[in-house]
Amino acid sequence: MRVAVIGAGTVGTAVAVLLQRAGHQVVGVSGRARTRDRAATHLPGVPVREPADAAAAAELVVIGTPDDAIESTVAELATAGALGAGAWVLHLSGSLGLDALRATVGVGAHRLALHPLQTFPDVPAAVNGLPGSWIAVTADDEEGLRVGERLAGDLHGVAFVLADELRPLYHAGAVFASNALVTVSAIAESLFTAAGVPDAGAAMAPLQRASLAHVEALGPARALTGPAVRGDAGTIRRNLEALGRHAPDLVPVYVALARSAVELAARSGHVPPPSRAAVEDVLAEWT
Repeated sequence: MRVAVIGAGTVGTAVAVLLQRAGHQVVGVSGRARTRDRAATHLPGVPVREPADAAAAAELVVIGTPDDAIESTVAELATAGALGAGAWVLHLSGSLGLDALRATVGVGAHRLALHPLQTFPDVPAAVNGLPGSWIAVTADDEEGLRVGERLAGDLHGVAFVLADELRPLYHAGAVFASNALVTVSAIAESLFTAAGVPDAGAAMAPLQRASLAHVEALGPARALTGPAVRGDAGTIRRNLEALGRHAPDLVPVYVALARSAVELAARSGHVPPPSRAAVEDVLAEWT
């Protein structure tokens, strides 16, 4: 297919690179100031064009803009006559559904939403990380699902169908799986550093790698360790007292996560009711 990427940032550029390798023809990309440098580095020979010009030359238009700009970008392309009847238009947002592409309906184009369940700090990492990632596919009909699954395959991803109305819930899961993990890692690193651990990032890395490996191998319930699953109310109290002295702003975070941990442990039958009650009593004192 002839492909245009409108909003060729990190993910859009990586998608273009992989689709090109799969045999598609990238007829143009568009974007902000750094797009030209990204195209020269990763897509040599692919022209940087105005959005309407790139889209008008394509059979597949990939919208890689920030989420808040997707709907207006597609509407502008439709108004400009850049989306031909029968063209495919897809966005890469995890939280938005097909309604963000509503302008395609009036011009006879088809709409798709594809979202790789992966984190992409830069283009090389995205090109290397996309293959093997799971890719959520949302479409209006069976034909759209077939096209979406084929494109996911061209990206060397693992396609799965995601209901349109459940995309925001799915994306909330992605935020917990990635962004929250990174944020909690930063918190842990700051506490280790305050406690005098040398090279805190390196020190905690083996622990984190092992924890994620156990989650993958055993599932979260069986991988859970620590004071919540032991019902160790005394340790939780000492943790909270230390945070109260040294990092009081983190007390609510610790309490919320401890509550979730003890609930997980209780659901899996790993903490006796009396021990759970003791933990919950301590957490209530700090709420």
